[in-house]
Amino acid sequence: MSYAIQWLRSLFFNLQMYVAMLVVGVLYFPAALISRQGAIAACHAYCRYIEWSAKWMIGLRFEIRGTPPTDEVMVAAKHQSFMDVIGIYHAIPRGKFIMKAILKYAPILGWFGLRIGCIPVHRGKRGQAIRKMLADVTAGRALPGQLIIYPQGTRIAPGVSAKYKIGTGALYRELDQPVVPVATNVGLFWPKRGVYRKPGTAVFEFLPRIEPGLEVNEFMKRLENDIETACDRLNAEAGFNGRTHSN
Repeated sequence: MSYAIQWLRSLFFNLQMYVAMLVVGVLYFPAALISRQGAIAACHAYCRYIEWSAKWMIGLRFEIRGTPPTDEVMVAAKHQSFMDVIGIYHAIPRGKFIMKAILKYAPILGWFGLRIGCIPVHRGKRGQAIRKMLADVTAGRALPGQLIIYPQGTRIAPGVSAKYKIGTGALYRELDQPVVPVATNVGLFWPKRGVYRKPGTAVFEFLPRIEPGLEVNEFMKRLENDIETACDRLNAEAGFNGRTHSN
């Protein structure tokens, strides 16, 4: 298939994603308004549709490796594109993201995100957000589920090294929950920017959990090593071996 044809297929796929979001949002709005479970069902329905449509529209398939958690844990994942949000969320029963505060104003996405229990975080005020979340957990107000955090704080292209932020370590220490690292190579097929989507198989690998009890520095070193090592391996499987550094 030529690049031009795949680019056009990618464009159509990207556009219909937003149409599908609107349709699912409208159809599930009454159920989501009544209960959090209705919002969760809407998000899983949307993820199922995107994964299904990606197979035949752009030739992109998804593979889950490891054991996705179903208990109360923190999921610390590599973030390469919007598609890892979909892939990781769909693999676990009740995910809730730490998300950029500005996303809560996004039509449909923002309201459903808040409804499923996502926690908005202002950039530069992450410490404040962590303290609020810990207070909610202590007071018993936090909704149950798997808390998903991106330790690098933003989308990072495959092969690029970027700092892991200490906020993940603070949560690990204070929440006293296991952490499940997640590696992926989805950025090779679905980049951070641009229209083009590459055919292939994107892998989301749930790695062995890190139990509570480590010192924060030790935890952060292990988390970064586990995720980056696995990502390098997944990238190599897909034929990519480059690595650069980001400040």
